[in-house]
Formats: sequence, structure tokens, C-alpha cells
Amino acid sequence: MIRMQVWWQSDVMWSFRHSPVALGSFIVVAVLLLGAVFAPLIAPHDPFNPATLNLMNGFTAPGAPNAFTGETFILGTDDQGRDVFSTILYGMRISLFVGFAAVALGMLIGITAGLVAGYRGGWTETIIMRVADVQLTFPAILVAMLIFGIAKGFTPVEYRNEMAIWVLIIAIGLSDWVQFARVVRGATLVEKQKEYVQAAQLIGRSGFAIMLRHILPNVMSPVLVIATISLALAIIAEATLSFLGVGAPPTQPSLGTLIRIGQGFLFSGEWWILFFPACTLLALALSVNLLGDWLRDALNPKLR
Repeated sequence: MIRMQVWWQSDVMWSFRHSPVALGSFIVVAVLLLGAVFAPLIAPHDPFNPATLNLMNGFTAPGAPNAFTGETFILGTDDQGRDVFSTILYGMRISLFVGFAAVALGMLIGITAGLVAGYRGGWTETIIMRVADVQLTFPAILVAMLIFGIAKGFTPVEYRNEMAIWVLIIAIGLSDWVQFARVVRGATLVEKQKEYVQAAQLIGRSGFAIMLRHILPNVMSPVLVIATISLALAIIAEATLSFLGVGAPPTQPSLGTLIRIGQGFLFSGEWWILFFPACTLLALALSVNLLGDWLRDALNPKLR
């Protein structure tokens, strides 16, 4: 109870409670996240179960009764009669899962590389950072597309649809580790000169133990900020790849896949098939970005 009180009264939580942008962004992210997690309970239909679909409901406008079945859908239906509201909830599950998993993979690789490079120095640091510099010369989305294409080429044809999500996670994660590595390496260079690290070295602690138990906790603040912003970028990257047709398979459509499908009907009058998934993606990415900006300012003592 005392710890909860101290946490609630901390500088970060005070900043959060007094920031309308942070509060609003958190509410939007929480609503969308809960909607994705509880999609099977919230969604009126299972949009990916053919047994529940009725082609007669196709192209029903939002809030208007269907001319043949009389059914009404709050956000309308697509060409296959799928409820757009339900497809958005299920599509967010894929987008958020890929985003969180890709950021976790990028963090794991980047933090490990940054710690080793900063603590070991020498040729180890040179090799790791030169690899990072080379990767930075290419746009992240192109790196992700290259990795996705190579990984998909090694995947057996019969398993490509099943493994597409995992291949997508690996592609985005491997394209996103550099910024974590650079930040952690810089912070490690500062931390390893401090007395507590030198004391740990004097008493015979191993380099692995020093990096894991002493340096890592003290370099996590900037990593959390980067992770929050990277989550929004990973979601956008997944949507971009899926929009281009090299991401989530049609059997497991994400928000990007739904936008790609809706784009084909935009100029024929069925605007809602594109509009609502695009607005959801925009709200999700913008809210996560705004949370990342607030977290960066809250954890920066120079801005207090």
C-alpha cells in the first residue's frame, strides 16, 4: 500500500495526471487495446468464419438497413458481407500482436548488442556499430521487406500463410534494433565509468553480471521511451507491408490488409470499407506516439 502511494505521488505520475494529451492518448490506446483483446466477446460477428457470412449483406452502408436482409451494421459491411466493426477489432489483434512482438525482438537484440559494444569496447564495439551504421543507410521499411522476402523464400510453400505473421515479426524486429543498440551503447559508455561499476569489477563480478544486474537497470529509461515510439512505427510498418501485399495473409488480415481491401472500393462509393480501418490505424499510431513524447519529457530531468 505504501509503495502504491509513493508510486502514485511520483514525479512521473504527477506529470501524467496533469497532462491532458497523455491522459487522452492513454484512454484511446486502452480502449483500442481492450477492444482487440476482447474482440471475440465484443464483435457482433466472427468476420473470418465463412459459416457466419451472408453475401446478401455485402456493401451495406453504415447504420442503414440492408435492402435484402434488413440487417443493420454500425460501420457497414465489405464486399463479402463482413461487418466492418468486427473486422477492425480482429484486425487490431494482428496489428498489435505484430507491433508488440517486433518491438520486443528489436529491444532484445538492440539492448544486448548495445551493452556488449559499450562495455567491451575495442573490435567488438567497432564491428557491432559499423553493422548498425550500414543498416541505418537503408530505410527501415526496405530492410523489413528484404528480410521478409528472404525469410518467406526459405519457408515451405504449405506453411507460408501459417508462418507469415512470425516472419513479419522477425522482419520488423530485425529492422528496428539499431536505435536501441545506439542508445544503450552510449548510456553504457557513461555508466561503466562510474564508481559502482568499478567497485563490482574490484570484487570480481563477471562482465555478464555487471552488464545485467548493474548497468542494464540504469540505462532502461531512454529504452522505454524508444520502445513506446517504436511500437507506433512497428504498427505502421506492419500496415505498410500488409497494404503492399507482403505482410499479413488474407486469412489473418490486419488493419493494413483491411485498408488495402478498402482502397479497391473507394472510388466506387463504398468509402466506409477504407475509412474506418484507416481512422483506427491513425488513432492508434498517433496516440502511442503522443504517449511516447510525454514519456520522453517526463523521464528527462532537464525538462522538469
